[in-house]
Amino acid sequence: MPSSLLKIEKIQVKGETAEMAQHDHEVNILLVDDRLERLLSYEVILGELGYNLIRAQSGAEALGLLMKMEYAAILLDVSMPEMDGFETAALIRDHPRFEETPIIFVTGLQVTDLDQRKGYQMGAVDYVQIPVIPEILRGKVQALVQLYLQRAELSRLNQQLAAANIQLGKAHEELKAQNTRELQQLNLILEDANGELIATNSKLIREIAERERAEKALSESARRKDEYIAILAHELRNPLSAIHNAVQVMQLEDSSEQQLAWAQKLLQRQVQHLTCLMDDLLDVSRITSGRIQLRTEIVDLVELVTHAAETVAPLLKKHNHKLQLELPDNPLHMKGDVVRLTQVLGNLLTNAAKYMDDGGVIELYLEQDADDWAAIRVRDHGVGIPEDLIGRVFDLFMQAPTALNRAQGGLGIGLALVRALVELQGGVTSVTSAGLGFGAEFLVRLPLVSHHKDNPISVLSPVNGHAIGAGKTLRILIVDDNADSATALAMCLQSQGFDIQISYNGEDGIAAAKKFLPDAVLLDIGLPDIDGYEVAKRLRQDNLLHAVLIIAMTGYSGEADKMRAESVGFNHYLVKPINFSKLQDLLSLHFLRALAS
Repeated sequence: MPSSLLKIEKIQVKGETAEMAQHDHEVNILLVDDRLERLLSYEVILGELGYNLIRAQSGAEALGLLMKMEYAAILLDVSMPEMDGFETAALIRDHPRFEETPIIFVTGLQVTDLDQRKGYQMGAVDYVQIPVIPEILRGKVQALVQLYLQRAELSRLNQQLAAANIQLGKAHEELKAQNTRELQQLNLILEDANGELIATNSKLIREIAERERAEKALSESARRKDEYIAILAHELRNPLSAIHNAVQVMQLEDSSEQQLAWAQKLLQRQVQHLTCLMDDLLDVSRITSGRIQLRTEIVDLVELVTHAAETVAPLLKKHNHKLQLELPDNPLHMKGDVVRLTQVLGNLLTNAAKYMDDGGVIELYLEQDADDWAAIRVRDHGVGIPEDLIGRVFDLFMQAPTALNRAQGGLGIGLALVRALVELQGGVTSVTSAGLGFGAEFLVRLPLVSHHKDNPISVLSPVNGHAIGAGKTLRILIVDDNADSATALAMCLQSQGFDIQISYNGEDGIAAAKKFLPDAVLLDIGLPDIDGYEVAKRLRQDNLLHAVLIIAMTGYSGEADKMRAESVGFNHYLVKPINFSKLQDLLSLHFLRALAS
């Protein structure tokens, strides 16, 4: 199509004249893309901003819409048939009315320096890469809209000033016949108008400076997220590589028992490492979205600190670190989540071990402050923290430089989780360091409650498959469509003396339950025929199975999934990969209660 036929002056849409409609207090954003699904995604991303979003699926349609109203910004796809984004931008810039309308190019291609220069010459103010990051797109559009509104406000004020000057000119002619007092009064009016303009200009300058600071912060956030993604990829590839090598060793025809045992231990370590990574990522997501739920109870911090120290003992032994504990003689009670508090201390001790050479000393102190708060101090004698990092060690995705990081690994979210979990339980965190080479001390302060006689931390003694009743073997039904996972779990439970049956879909699982009459059902949610929710619902409706223990085993970890499972009759909810020790604890608790009753 000849470009001359696309001149803006000659375009008419539905017979309407090319006059721009004025909309007071309305912000219009023109979305130009030949793909409807992208236009819909832009509307979803920008819809919450409250702007008037106008669609156009071609350059020609966009040019026509430009003639009907004024736009604060144009989101323009580079790759469109017939007339691409660059040609459309050139025609927009040719018209004096739209030469200052900001254009954001959207592209899914790699943008070269030549493309950028070409785009900027045609009036682009920025580029957005596909897939679009909603926060970045909203931030860029909001910044352009703010600038547009500020320009409109300044134009309005300039018009007011021009009108005032006209009135002043007329008044000047009248002042020739008036006295000096009237002249002074008019001069005061002019001074007031100028003062208002100066104040408005000062405000505009401050707002522009604030916007620049916000854009800088947004850019820094995007940079840190990119670094985090790269770190995450690295952290995932390391255990996957180790797992791959272990599997190859196990597949060797002449593998010795020693080699197979080594591979088995390696697989166990790396799966545990991957599980920890996934748990940290899920915790970050839940905390930042406000969806994390605490299971609070009265906790003895003396026992909790002792237990947390035991959980990291293998790591300390591996690096030949020595842990010095200093605990009070009397219990210190608080209301908190045992699992999350143990996670806090585990992260702090792991962090201390990470930044020390092998053979170091970690000091862990628990004491009661004068204001009835507990103070937990974790002190290391490692590399220390530089002054420029001391205020950012609890920030999300924050990592020390590689030169300081002895382990050279991790996602940079451990200390961020510490601060978030402590604050959720009413506590505060802080860190001090004398600088490089002088170690660091992390302080966690938690509010105490009055003395509580009950021991909040108990250890279950695992029961085996012959724990209830003489001559009775406990029966467990596993319902899981993943044959490898189900078989491996069955082998572990059979080694404990349980009688095991396996079903690979929901209907077979229900039929097996009615015939097998299990004491417990380990039930996957995502089954190929009917899901685990429906299976649990039907089991609860059966008179012979309504009281059976049902434990979910699933990859779904959202709070909504857990609530739905509870509503249809699940007793417990475990996220894959299943922690076998935790499963044993749940079975032990249930069967011991059955014995007591």
